Amino acid sequence: MRTELEAGACGFSKPHPNMDGQHSEKPHSHSTADRTSSTMSQNSRFSSHVSRSTKDLSCMKVPHDPAHRDRQAHPTTILLCKSQSSQAALMPKEHKMFMEEAYNTAICFKMLRDLNSSDPLHLKYIIKKIKNMAYGAPNLVLETIHDYFVDNPEISSRHRFRLFHVLEAVIEASDSLEEAWEKSFMQLALENMTKSTELEEVYQDAASNVLLAICRHSWRAVAQHLETEVLTGVFPHRSLLYVMGILTSNEAIFNQGEKACWEEQLAQMAVKSVQFLNTDVWSKELLLALTKPDQTHQEQPPEKAFLFIYYGLILQAEDNSTTVRTHVRTLLDTSHQWPKQREGIALTIGLAAVRHLDHVWAVLEQFGRSMPIKWSLHSFCLKNSEDLQWKWANSTILLAYGQMAVRAKAHILPWVDSILSRMVFYFHYSTWDKTLKQSFLTAVLMLVEAISRNEGAHSYEFSQISELLECLMVLVEKEPQDTLCTSTRQQTIHIVSSLCKLRPPLDLERKSRILSVCLHSVLALPQLDVLEKHTCLFLEPPNIQVRSWRMTRARRPCDRPWHSVAAGARRLPDLLHIPAQTLYNKTSEALDQMLQSFIIQNPTADELHFLLSHLYLWLASEKAHERQRAVHSCVALLRFLSHHPYLDPKEDFRRIGQLVGMLGILCQDPDRATQHSSLEGVGHLYQLLIRQRVRETPKMEVQAPEQLSQANVDGAPVWSSGDQKTAPTTSQEMAFPKDGILQLGSSQVIKEVMKHLTMVELTDLIWTAIDGLGSTSPFRIQAAADMLLTTIKEHGSSLETVANLGRAIHLQLCSVRIPQAKENALHAITLLARNHTQELVATFLDFSIPLDSHAFRLWRALGAEQPVSRLVLAMLLAWMRERPLPAGARDGSPQPKDKPRLRSLAAMNTLHELQFAREFKKAVREAYPELLLALLTQMHYTLELNLPEEPQPGRKAPEAATSSPQRCSTSLEALKSLLSTTGHWQDFAHLELQGAWELFTTIHTYPQGVGLLARAMVQNHCKQIKAVTSLLLAGLQSKEERERKAAILILTEFLYSPALLEVLPRQAALTALARSLRDPSPEVRVLSLQGLGNILFHPEKGSLLRGQLPPFLDGFFQNSEQVVVQVMGTVLDMLHRLGAHGAGAQSLRVAINARSFFDDERDGIRAAAMALFGDLVAAMAGRELSGLRTQVHQSMVPLLLHLKDRCPAVVTQAKFALYRCAVLLRRPLRHTLFCALAWETGLSARHFLWTCLMAHSQEEFGIHLAQALGSLRSRHQHVRTWAALFIGHTLCYQPQAVSQMVNSVDTNLLFSTFEDLKKDPEPGIREFATRQFSFLQKVAARPQ
Repeated sequence: MRTELEAGACGFSKPHPNMDGQHSEKPHSHSTADRTSSTMSQNSRFSSHVSRSTKDLSCMKVPHDPAHRDRQAHPTTILLCKSQSSQAALMPKEHKMFMEEAYNTAICFKMLRDLNSSDPLHLKYIIKKIKNMAYGAPNLVLETIHDYFVDNPEISSRHRFRLFHVLEAVIEASDSLEEAWEKSFMQLALENMTKSTELEEVYQDAASNVLLAICRHSWRAVAQHLETEVLTGVFPHRSLLYVMGILTSNEAIFNQGEKACWEEQLAQMAVKSVQFLNTDVWSKELLLALTKPDQTHQEQPPEKAFLFIYYGLILQAEDNSTTVRTHVRTLLDTSHQWPKQREGIALTIGLAAVRHLDHVWAVLEQFGRSMPIKWSLHSFCLKNSEDLQWKWANSTILLAYGQMAVRAKAHILPWVDSILSRMVFYFHYSTWDKTLKQSFLTAVLMLVEAISRNEGAHSYEFSQISELLECLMVLVEKEPQDTLCTSTRQQTIHIVSSLCKLRPPLDLERKSRILSVCLHSVLALPQLDVLEKHTCLFLEPPNIQVRSWRMTRARRPCDRPWHSVAAGARRLPDLLHIPAQTLYNKTSEALDQMLQSFIIQNPTADELHFLLSHLYLWLASEKAHERQRAVHSCVALLRFLSHHPYLDPKEDFRRIGQLVGMLGILCQDPDRATQHSSLEGVGHLYQLLIRQRVRETPKMEVQAPEQLSQANVDGAPVWSSGDQKTAPTTSQEMAFPKDGILQLGSSQVIKEVMKHLTMVELTDLIWTAIDGLGSTSPFRIQAAADMLLTTIKEHGSSLETVANLGRAIHLQLCSVRIPQAKENALHAITLLARNHTQELVATFLDFSIPLDSHAFRLWRALGAEQPVSRLVLAMLLAWMRERPLPAGARDGSPQPKDKPRLRSLAAMNTLHELQFAREFKKAVREAYPELLLALLTQMHYTLELNLPEEPQPGRKAPEAATSSPQRCSTSLEALKSLLSTTGHWQDFAHLELQGAWELFTTIHTYPQGVGLLARAMVQNHCKQIKAVTSLLLAGLQSKEERERKAAILILTEFLYSPALLEVLPRQAALTALARSLRDPSPEVRVLSLQGLGNILFHPEKGSLLRGQLPPFLDGFFQNSEQVVVQVMGTVLDMLHRLGAHGAGAQSLRVAINARSFFDDERDGIRAAAMALFGDLVAAMAGRELSGLRTQVHQSMVPLLLHLKDRCPAVVTQAKFALYRCAVLLRRPLRHTLFCALAWETGLSARHFLWTCLMAHSQEEFGIHLAQALGSLRSRHQHVRTWAALFIGHTLCYQPQAVSQMVNSVDTNLLFSTFEDLKKDPEPGIREFATRQFSFLQKVAARPQ
């Protein structure tokens, strides 16, 4: 039978080719057919026309709108009895019309007969034809159906079932129904509704549907019959309940206002039915009908759904509370296994509570304490199917509470807290599953809606709101984060929005939790395609088919009418599978409405900031879809405020700069939707700002929308307004067309918004950009850097404090890996430095100990512009001079001693590093004199503090605190770098080769170190002597002893420089020295006294000193090593005191005598001799003597060979003397020579030193080779080794010359030396000796 019904449910199809005469049922009466045949035979000449007319009528389409139907006004002369029809044929009428009626009647009769066909296609065609005919001539079809029922009383149930279905459709298609037809078909329906057939309930429902179709024309008559049947005292048949259920649930049956009348009548029926509650048979049948299992648990039969309502109305009308309690408890003791059953029980209880709220509440409380409920609350293990009836009883209780709230209306307010407390209890202590979740949500939703409809709700304070909200948050948190299958989130958020409107208002902590949970639950869902895939797998597992309850129930030879089957099949899948996109959109809308609800309840700028602050986390998300959703919600809120001016324009928009920053960054999001939404959000924000600024300052000049539209270079407007006025008013709302915004660059939009931000808001905007630098998203970092640069360009000069900004940029710079973003951030620092140098310098000093690479880049950016770099150096020098002072000495308030000291050291450290930065090269050169004096003073200050160095691993702290060369390493290294990076490398070499840097590491040797540095400047004719001298006089008058000490040390040495007198006349120098004799420091006084004895002021000392030289030179040959060393030191001091006058002709004798002690056995004498020789050569630079030049040539090889002397002092003096000889001889690559002597020790250094000596002239070549050959016989192992290495290099590059100069004895000596060197501890020497031994064999084998 299912195929027949499916055929009836389908659409149009082709006519069956053998529809006439096939599958027909033999009728019991032929009166109608005979009458039709007779008529047709008498009018054969009209048959052709009638056939065409019938064909046209049968093919009429069903009109889509009853108002446009053009029905034929069919005559009503065909009456219900046969005699009347015959009489009608005799009446005067047009013969043509009569023939058409007769023919149509015959065709309709035949189609009704053919409904008994088993061919589904044929059935489908017949049903369609009858319906089409009914739209054209409903009365004719109704008459024919009536006659067919009368003439064929013995037709099958199946055939009758189909006739009922057609009759229902015809009655519904009729605009009106005559009273005769109404009574006749009502009686027909009532007779068949309760008839038992093999089709069972399907047959009864078909007859009931005819009655329902009549209700569309005259429901009162039907209702009267129903009431009569219901109030007989016998429990109504299910078909009666079915009709009443459809009437109650389907509003389309009634015209406007009639539904209320039916409900009123139904209530009266319930009142009259109260008497039956005390009738055992009636009550038992009622309970049996309510507990009867449904064929499917997805839907509930209309009769059962109505019965729950009717039962509730009866209990509501009952006056005896004991009876109400008994029936409610009896109903609760039934099964709670199925969802529709639970809903029905709850509905009945809710209706009963309208008049018996106290009693129903008491029964629910009693039921809640019963043993089955306790078992379910304590997760009782269910072992059999009987226990399942109690598993979800708590869900029924929850639904009952919700129904009570809905039905009680105004009386519910005093009960709200009690109901909420019970709901919260069952939520927390029930076994958690989706049934409890949905029941809880449904109940809460009903309660909230009931409260919301009550006008007095706002005068109540509900104490349980916060607990209920916590339950809702737990519910949302338990939702699976990777699927979106239900509307739970949407419902929950809607409930939260409603609850937040009630008193008392939420505290910030509770509101913050709500926002955090709801935002995370919605925004953190996977992308929609992933969500759709997960949802489909969850909802549509393979081989599962969903059928309506009617289809499942009717597994018999017959089926439910086609239209009901189709309706059931349509509804259920739509309920189960809502597309994820639709579901998410509705959930997102609920979230937006919740945010809007919050701002409506508290329309302040602080509330707006509070809401947006919870969105900022998601706006900065690393996931594109989360950012897109967050910006959508943010823009929705801004759009709402833009269109509905809830915010007070007079209130300051604090922290709005942060929002501008967030949206501005998102305007560069890779996702186009996010870009567009962000730009729209900026537009709405601009409108809010304009509105607020205009209200705040009415005279303020605001850019007109038409002016703003010209901001874009390509002519596209930023946004426009419906009213193009300069200043928008309260009622005018500026509009922001999307196209206009999208055509404008985001940076230009942000610039426009920035014009209307206060300084505090601009600072927030900058902070937001700086925070964005710490993101892990490349686009966000770049966008933040661009915004930071744009903001600083536009408003950097007007910022009030930038110290914290600079510190934050340094912290974020460490994580920036995008070169362009880093450059933009650094460029922003450069722009800030134009107006805020002092603040930035002080701030940067705080993180410059130690100075990491990021801080160094910030310092470089700080001095990227030349004027600023000079200012930065000046400030660093000033900070370096900030030494710890006693408490209260500076401004009258106690100050910590550590911070000034640390900043002073940080300035020292920074100055050291900046000397290598190209941005500061020029500034450092220009500030060389100030830096030199400042660094020397700083070294003295560091020594005064006696700062311990950092403890090294394995070394105790007290040991680290002892005197160490590392104490003033930073200032000393800064001095070294100052000399080496500013072109004063000769001075640097002078001290480096003598090992003079050690003198700066103790307070006692510090004066010697400063003196050597000044002496080097004099001997190297430093060009900065004049500039330094000009600063010395100020240094001599300083309040700090260390500065005066450094100044006097330098001045006493500069007295030997001719350049001094160019800036400081002789008399001025005398005056300065004389003034220093009164200095409080004894050291300064002693140094001043020494300066006054300078040869500059006593020229006669020159001849006196030169006259004393011969006796001292004779003292070189004393036997005592100590005496000789002291005599050489005295001669060295005499040469120094002679200054520019020099020793004259005696210089040669001094050189010869000193050189003769280079190979002395005594280490001290060798070192003293080389020191004297080196100082002599240095002093004679520029005043060469021919004899001295020869001595210099002859001393170079011995000095070279002593570079590996066992005595470190000898090595040091040998390096310095060798370097000074190269300077005197003006050898090229002197800087490279210095580097090789100072730091290189490998083969390349030895080769370079050999080149310096042997690659200039043949004469020098012979001298040096002869000296090397002679040194092979030295008693010193290191001399022999280096001589062999020297000869080896010569042998490699000049083998011919070596072979000509060596004899057999020298050759054998070389072989012996190389053989010994093969056993040297140093691998490089062993390898070199091996190669040279082999090469020497080849050279020796060559013919002379």
